[in-house]
Amino acid sequence: MSAVEAIRSIVAKHGKLPVDVATLQDDADLYAAGLSSFASVQLMLAIEEHFDIEFPEDRLNRKTFSSIKAIAGVVTELSEDQQAA
Repeated sequence: MSAVEAIRSIVAKHGKLPVDVATLQDDADLYAAGLSSFASVQLMLAIEEHFDIEFPEDRLNRKTFSSIKAIAGVVTELSEDQQAA
């Protein structure tokens, strides 16, 4: 399972979106699709647990969680940084 597929699955489970996540493009605006601030925190925690990473404070913003593609980019970057450390 790719990072994008895993994130899509996590968004479907924890994002509490009023739309079917499967119908969203990877770059679709999750907030426009109904992602709330509370759900974004739940999403962040689930992603951290799944990928065994921790979002640094400077990444805890709307831009990071704006789309599946944006989340995947940050997750990939954090995973690579963790492996390099």
